[in-house]
Formats: sequence, C-alpha cells, structure tokens
Amino acid sequence: MNFTAQDVAKLRAQTGVGMMECKKALTDANGDFEKAVVLLRERGLKAVDKKQSRIASEGLVASYIHMGGKIGVLVEVNCETDFVAKSDDFQLLVKDIAMQIAAANPKYVREEEVDPAELESEKEILRAQALNEGKPQQIVDRMVEGRVKKYYEDVCLMNQPFVKDPSKTIKDVVTEATLKIGEKISIRRFVRYELGEGLEKRNDNLAEEVAKQMAGK
Repeated sequence: MNFTAQDVAKLRAQTGVGMMECKKALTDANGDFEKAVVLLRERGLKAVDKKQSRIASEGLVASYIHMGGKIGVLVEVNCETDFVAKSDDFQLLVKDIAMQIAAANPKYVREEEVDPAELESEKEILRAQALNEGKPQQIVDRMVEGRVKKYYEDVCLMNQPFVKDPSKTIKDVVTEATLKIGEKISIRRFVRYELGEGLEKRNDNLAEEVAKQMAGK
C-alpha cells in the first residue's frame, strides 16, 4: 500500500466521498492521488446515473435577496426525502445555487430547455460571425460547435462555472452533493428578478457585484 491514512483523509476532504471508498480508490490507483480522484469521479458519475430514475419530490424552495434588494432569486431544488431537505449540506447547496443564479443570470436550468428556434438562430449568428472573420468554410462548423458550447455556459445554469470555484460547473457541484448526500438531487426551476429590469437605468454590473460577494471580496 503506497499511501497513508493522511492521504485517505485528504482525498475524503477533497471529494466528499466516504473513507472506505477513498481507501479503495487509492488502493486501485496504487497510491496515485490524482488517479484516485479520477477513479472516484468515474465511479461517482455511474452512481449518480443510477439515481436518476428515482423520484425526487421533496426539497426546498429557497430565496436569495442581494444586499440592498437589487436582485432577487427563487429556486426549487428537489431531493428524495424530507430528512435530506432539512440537512445542512442540502440547504447550503440550495443557497449556493440561488446565489449562483443571482450572480451569473442564467436563462435555463439545462441544455434541453433551450428553445430550438433560439438555438438555431444563435448558430446562424455564430456561423455568420465566423465567416465574417474570414475563417475557411471547412472549419466554420467546428468553430460554431465550440461557440455553442460557450453559449450554453452563458445561458444554462448546469453548464455554468461555479462562481465560488470556477474549476467546477454547477453540474459538478450537484453531482458531488448527490454522492455526499446519497440521494437524487435535481434543480427543477428558478426565477430571477433584477431591480429596474427592462427600464432605462445606470449601467451598474449587479451580477459582477454578487459574484464578488460570493468570492468573499
């Protein structure tokens, strides 16, 4: 065994997975810490996939009001049991998601919700931009594909980088919470209000202000 109890504890702290699973991953990875992280992620995704057929009808409807009442968010996040809905881990997750929505201003929860007509219109705009940049026709489609991915990151909550840790997406955050809590977790819907939205106003970047607050700046 090429690892110590401290390595197991460190892996558990980083991934939120149980001690025995961390020890098994390190054993399978011959003590390679980074490889063990990858193994836990792969196994975790499989475990999360198995939970997707379960019914998640409990959970919370939570609110987040940005300082001064400039931005307000309501979000519904579901889990399987009322017991989990009342847990600190789940409530913290819901709070983080509400703050993410306030900061990053997504339009949809996930890619499948994007209006097909809107997506097709966006692709045409991106294609025209690439052609106007003088890009060869043969690589335009690949460029559009890459820019559509960035579009999803902008408008879909699950694809957005987590404001508290941009190395993770919200999908990653939900996956990690699912593994830690042990129940299916699903972000069902949200609504976001911004003071004076649609009215003529000063060009204050409220989303950036919220993001700075989440980052502790």
